[in-house]
Amino acid sequence: MKLTALGLPGIMLIEPRVFGDERGFFFESWNRAAFRVATGLELEFVQDSHSRSRRGVLRGLHYQLPPKAQGKLVRVIAGEVFDVAVDLRRSSPTFGRWVGNLLSAENKHQIWIAPGFAHGFLTLSESAEFVYKATDNYAPELERCIRWDDPALGIKWPLDGAPLVSEKDRAGVAFGAAECFA
Repeated sequence: MKLTALGLPGIMLIEPRVFGDERGFFFESWNRAAFRVATGLELEFVQDSHSRSRRGVLRGLHYQLPPKAQGKLVRVIAGEVFDVAVDLRRSSPTFGRWVGNLLSAENKHQIWIAPGFAHGFLTLSESAEFVYKATDNYAPELERCIRWDDPALGIKWPLDGAPLVSEKDRAGVAFGAAECFA
């Protein structure tokens, strides 16, 4: 696997080693020991989630507060998305900054998003299936949402028209009013 820091401490692009031939392909989407050697992080995932979205669906920006803050290992298994992480750690020199990357079934890239970040994605293909592993279980009482279009963040979503957003995401708070991490 190849790891690339993405400009915000705690966000890493992971490019797995893919073995392919005329039959198809094979790769390890998760190897705890290899990840530990490459990053120094010892992770335990407790929940896997899978969503399907049609073109133009924007999900996010979601996060959970302590004591149930989640780290996420995310990837796309069908289609393509623009994936975004926003640093919500007040003590971080990159507080309030965001990073975005294309994830697709074709490139097989993954992103590690450490606890302390909000996360969201925009579906660019006709449809996309998005999977993620989380380091803590979903806790609705600790879930928070920041508006995807908050001008204070200035996220440059590759939009073609208005996105399809859930009521919950439409009701997200402004970044300036968001509960953040220490």
